[in-house]
Amino acid sequence: MNVITQSAILQPVVILMAWTMVMWLWMYATRIPAMSKANIKPDDVRKTKGLDDTLPDQVQWKAHNYNHLHEQPTLFYAVCLLLAMVGWGEGMNALLAWIYVGLRITHSVVQVTANKVMVRFVLFALSSLVLIALIFHAAIWAFDIHV
Repeated sequence: MNVITQSAILQPVVILMAWTMVMWLWMYATRIPAMSKANIKPDDVRKTKGLDDTLPDQVQWKAHNYNHLHEQPTLFYAVCLLLAMVGWGEGMNALLAWIYVGLRITHSVVQVTANKVMVRFVLFALSSLVLIALIFHAAIWAFDIHV
């Protein structure tokens, strides 16, 4: 099996990785000043139940979203890399990957600003359906299913 060195599906993968680091920066850009304002020293955190009970919700939303970007997107990375490796990272699969990334970035923006749960749920559900489609395409290849 030849490894595909260029595949359109890898572009949205890189964008989601970069977005995750944007959220990391945003998290610390808000969390460190909030901890300072609340007179919380880093070592104090391990003596408490965590920062959720101490810092304002708007600060913690960034941290929660950063964590979310390490959950389901791990499946996205794996399926995209698989599809790229087998030469199925173009066309519809690349488009689906871009849609997934767009939905996840939109989910992030909603969560870290207004944090409207039903809006987040719809965005998460839609992105999950897109991810299921990508996994289905990977299964077609992996099990040599001809539909």
